[in-house]
Amino acid sequence: MPGSDFSVETLSLKQVAKTIDHSLLRPELDTKEVRAGCALARAYDVASACVKPCDVVLARELLAGSDVKVSTVIAFPHGSSTTAVKAFEAGQAIAEGAEELDMVLNIGRLRSGATGEVRADIQAVVEVAAGRALVKVILENAYLDEAQKLLGCHLSEEAGADFVKTSTGFAPSGATIEDLRLMRSAVSPRVEVKAAGGVRTLDALIEAINAGATRVGATATQTILEEFKNRKAQL
Repeated sequence: MPGSDFSVETLSLKQVAKTIDHSLLRPELDTKEVRAGCALARAYDVASACVKPCDVVLARELLAGSDVKVSTVIAFPHGSSTTAVKAFEAGQAIAEGAEELDMVLNIGRLRSGATGEVRADIQAVVEVAAGRALVKVILENAYLDEAQKLLGCHLSEEAGADFVKTSTGFAPSGATIEDLRLMRSAVSPRVEVKAAGGVRTLDALIEAINAGATRVGATATQTILEEFKNRKAQL
């Protein structure tokens, strides 16, 4: 779907909804808010509800029988856990019901040029997830220059990841159109691109799709999809 001139006129509500990973990652979210967020994700039939690791079991129960996947995060938001811990966290998340894993690569090691270490770190999670869950690798572009962004994409693909992702949403900046285009150009068609951080409007989401993203992390899911329905009705 990415890389074309998509618009409200050419997209369906389902297509837009299925680009969204509804984000429920703020540290202060209580159980009531997680329940409400999963209910919203289910009602709008988005791609996934992305919850904290402690909420995976609850999300699995709340989303059972729907087409909304349970996704969670690994080594979030700093990426600095040891590889063994990341692999263990991935295995536990999958055992508890996660179907997609958004892992943060080791940002400091990437900035240091430790390519083998970064690749092995990602590969350890990919191997745990093989055949059981998708792996999205978060680069955290706010801390990287262009060469480091390209390197992160290449290492992620070499390690077998399914997606490369711009950001956690907790760094000083999030997804940019320039970064999405760069990342899309850096990986083969096998690897998809996810935008995260700052995509709060329908126009921003469509712009991200046109820049190469097939998934978007969002907290403003309801606002975005209601705006789509309103605009579609006016055509």
